[in-house]
Amino acid sequence: MKKAIVALAVLVAVGIGAWFVWRPAQTAPDVTFTTLEGKTFSMQDLRGKVVLVKFWATSCVTCVKQMPETIAAYKEYAAKGYEAVAVAMNYDPPNFVLNFADQRKLPFPVALDTKGDIARAFGDIRLTPTAFLIDKQGHIIKRYLGEYDVAEFHATVEKALAAG
Repeated sequence: MKKAIVALAVLVAVGIGAWFVWRPAQTAPDVTFTTLEGKTFSMQDLRGKVVLVKFWATSCVTCVKQMPETIAAYKEYAAKGYEAVAVAMNYDPPNFVLNFADQRKLPFPVALDTKGDIARAFGDIRLTPTAFLIDKQGHIIKRYLGEYDVAEFHATVEKALAAG
């Protein structure tokens, strides 16, 4: 009886592990972004690129702290097929977002999520910064919440850019 329980526990553990390894990749929602300049584009338009979708707010200390690294990563990888989209949370006043983007000369699109639709589509995002790294086929590779390991992020981006 004891061997049967141990065997069953091992099978359950192996099954759970296999699910994490072989589960189908989650596809990023096909949302439409509207930039500060009024330009619109969708996740579908970004297929073929490795994309960082970053939810942030001007009132978020960690978001502001991370922005120089987000800019640096964009400048390093944009020519290789990388895109970043900074999605301002719906509670962030648009004039604050515009001022922040202008002062820091953000080189990537900054989108306003005035109704919260984009945040809801990505799993009802409420905490910032929350970011999603998406591969060329539109699958979410990784989700980042708060602080993250910059070297690991760069390694993941490079691997995704190298993939076909």
